[in-house]
Amino acid sequence: MTSAKGGGLRVPAAFGSYLQVAPLTLVYAVFLVVPLLTLVVVSFFDYDSVQIIPGFVLTNYQDVLFSATTWRTYLSTIRFAFVVWATTLFIGFWIAYYLAFHIRSRVTQMVLFLVCTIPFLTSNIIRMISWVPFLGRNGLLNQSLVSLGIVREPLEFLLFSDFAVILAYVHLYTLFMVIPIFNTMMRIDRRLLEAAIDAGAAGWQVVANVVIPLSKPGSAIGSIFVVTLVMGDFVTVRLMSGGQSASVGLMISNEISQLQYPAAAANAVVLLAVVLLMVGAILRLVDIRKEL
Repeated sequence: MTSAKGGGLRVPAAFGSYLQVAPLTLVYAVFLVVPLLTLVVVSFFDYDSVQIIPGFVLTNYQDVLFSATTWRTYLSTIRFAFVVWATTLFIGFWIAYYLAFHIRSRVTQMVLFLVCTIPFLTSNIIRMISWVPFLGRNGLLNQSLVSLGIVREPLEFLLFSDFAVILAYVHLYTLFMVIPIFNTMMRIDRRLLEAAIDAGAAGWQVVANVVIPLSKPGSAIGSIFVVTLVMGDFVTVRLMSGGQSASVGLMISNEISQLQYPAAAANAVVLLAVVLLMVGAILRLVDIRKEL
């Protein structure tokens, strides 16, 4: 501490920096680090039908890592994540491309962008349930297909199936892909596109060689959002599959409902590790610091 001109005390610059980051560090520690450490500790506890037994056992991780059923569940979850990621990336890219490069008026861009966010004014569960009367055996889509003579009988796979789960995921999470890609595209210098066109590039060549490479940071951020949301979700699988599909999140939810907290914690730790590996792979492929 050194004396200031007015007779007060001046806080050293280094100490002042620590004071500035202290509130955020405290919040980070209390709401992230401590719960994660608690999760890891509980994952090594034992349990029976009525209680959790503090200790250090590897049984929970053995059940996770050496169970064929658990492996199938993880592979099913990863398959959902991959299909939803690819679908939302395709749809989100072209929606963002249309908004960024084909709508000239900024006001119109913002209006259309806000239209995309309107579904978020309602609950995810309500949006999922709204698909049931549309996709059901006697729903609007099946009745229309039968009446038009396209199919003879109602299609059974439309509801309570993997198709319904993926459709709901795409409906729920496409906007998480649109927003970061749109933000990235709005930062692209339009003179680069004009230069490519002047050099003789066709429209698809401009997209492939200019727009897509410069949109990679936004695509990576959207991919992280979508992958992490799908990997941790359980409500969508439960409602839209009718018990026909499985996911890690649903498995953890079932273990919690049966008071198997150490087993659920072990599954959560493994799931977190898998998600971090997937996010790490995305970050290795794309440098999102350009976007941040």
